[in-house]
This record gives sequence, structure tokens and C-alpha cells, in this order.
Amino acid sequence: MEMKGRAGVYVSTIMEKGNKAHTTVQPEVIKAWTEERGGKPARVRKSGAKHHSHFSHEGLLRIDFNTPEDRLEPITWQDFFAIFDEHKLAFLFQEETADGNVSRFYKFVERK
Repeated sequence: MEMKGRAGVYVSTIMEKGNKAHTTVQPEVIKAWTEERGGKPARVRKSGAKHHSHFSHEGLLRIDFNTPEDRLEPITWQDFFAIFDEHKLAFLFQEETADGNVSRFYKFVERK
């Protein structure tokens, strides 16, 4: 189901833990949602370790809401969306919490 919210047009709407969650691949929606909440594009900092594990989080996309987290490094929106598209991700997010407050809930999911 397509619908429109504060951040723009969404690809679909689902129920996530009893609250509405939306999924999009549209850069303008992701950027607007992030910036409305004071967030910036980031990724998990590469440690320089020689081993590569399936469980490594290096290079994974994140939204940095200015909470102290040393392992995040800022990236440009251009780099963010290049990685987003390369890994064929979609952005699942919530506009409001169950009690009506602005939500920062998001996660990256596989595109369907």
C-alpha cells in the first residue's frame, strides 16, 4: 500500500510491533526523514583487520543521531546511496511511536 507522510511518498506500509512502519528506496524520502530527526549518513568504521567475517559490521550503513559512537564514520549522501543501491537495500522506518512522539526507529532491509 502506497501512502504519503511528512517525509514523502513511501513504497509500502506494514505493521511493525503494533506500530506503522514504512519501507522506501527513494533517496529524497530517506534523506528528509533522517534530517528531520537531526541525523546524518554514516557507516561503521573499518578497523583495518585482515580477517573478514560474515559477522563483521564494517562498512554497514547507519544513521548517526549524534549519540557518541566511536565506530561510526560520517559519509556523504552520495556515498550513502551508492552503498545503499549496491547492496540493494530498502529503508524501513517509523514516523511516530505508539504514543505519538517522533520516532527514530529504522533498519535497512533487503529489497523485494
